[in-house]
Amino acid sequence: MFDRRSFLKSTLAGTGLVAAGLAAPRFLTRTAAAAPRLGARGAKDTLLVVVQLTGGNDGLGTVIPFKDPLYIRYRPTLKQPVDRILKLSDEIGLHPALTGLAALHDKQQLCVVQGVGYPNPSQSHFRSMDIWQAGSTADHLAEGWLGKAMNRLRSGPGGFHLAMANESAPLAFAGAPAKVPSLTSLADFQLRTLAGSGADRQAQRQIIENAAQPGAPSPLLDFVKQTAVNTYASARRLQEIAGNYEPKATYPASGLAERLKLAAQLIAAELDARIFYVSIDGFDTHANQAASHANLLSEVGDAVRAFYEDMAAQGHGERVLVMTFSEFGRRARENGSKGTDHGSAAPMFLVGSKVKAGLVGAHPSLEKLEDGNLAHHTDFRQVYAAILEHWLGVRPTDVLDGRFTPAEVLQA
Repeated sequence: MFDRRSFLKSTLAGTGLVAAGLAAPRFLTRTAAAAPRLGARGAKDTLLVVVQLTGGNDGLGTVIPFKDPLYIRYRPTLKQPVDRILKLSDEIGLHPALTGLAALHDKQQLCVVQGVGYPNPSQSHFRSMDIWQAGSTADHLAEGWLGKAMNRLRSGPGGFHLAMANESAPLAFAGAPAKVPSLTSLADFQLRTLAGSGADRQAQRQIIENAAQPGAPSPLLDFVKQTAVNTYASARRLQEIAGNYEPKATYPASGLAERLKLAAQLIAAELDARIFYVSIDGFDTHANQAASHANLLSEVGDAVRAFYEDMAAQGHGERVLVMTFSEFGRRARENGSKGTDHGSAAPMFLVGSKVKAGLVGAHPSLEKLEDGNLAHHTDFRQVYAAILEHWLGVRPTDVLDGRFTPAEVLQA
């Protein structure tokens, strides 16, 4: 028999909440209030899309100082033919597979931040990724830079923020004011119904719809309206968008492109969401790097280009900023397995109509290596500071573990 108690338990399970009895603890109601609110944009109307390149992207093989003879010497098998490198300046160019980013550069929509890292770099994937995601080099890292920022964002009534990743919400969102869901498709955002007959499922839908009617008498309704009603309405709306969404750019057939297309669909839904997070794995290229790295860079460049062109055509181009990062770069010299080992400094990419287009900062010197690694000159928290202050409208000192001068990566 499907009754209201069964309905409440199963419906809240669908939102990631489980309530025992009728009273909900404060953290539950706060999370429930963070359910999607359609049609509500934040007071500051900007959106941030973070693309994580997991494994340690080879910066020297991505942004290439093709006129430097040491590049040829250090990369005997991994060097790219000069005539194929996508020129950004007379001395610096992109890997030939990054045609998507090169096209954005041609439209003044790409900022290439060179030589990014942090002091005393860790070459542990886990430690270095935690540092980047926390925005801190402290010994103990429990909160993420985006989680802290979300506590201070000027957003609409829902305060809803969304993460999409290959796994559960990353450390970057730890400390957020509400649970950040991790989605891989709109099908994941479904109201979980009680297993049973069609009559039971219909009864659940009827209770939700009745709850949405003005004046419906029930002591459960205040809580239900914060959880089930909003979630149910949003789930139905998202299903409509999934079926009706027509991208205005051609997305390539790749995992990253699908995740960015999902972000585009959710942005088109005008949820009260300002931060989106996707990732792509495979950058730990210790052996036979050439083909795999080219494929990865092609996937990144083509997916980001399709996403941004779609957003611009949908009228969101001035609202969207895409930021890529990786936990570290690779060593300057290739190894004996035709790959590269863990390094330090690497480039970041920013994409949008408001970026400072072109190259920012000098390419790290190949003559002045630090233990075989490229030395950083821009702390990654300077890039974060610029995004926090000038894009999201959050004071960097409230988020980062110190005072960092914002990098000049956005237009004044």
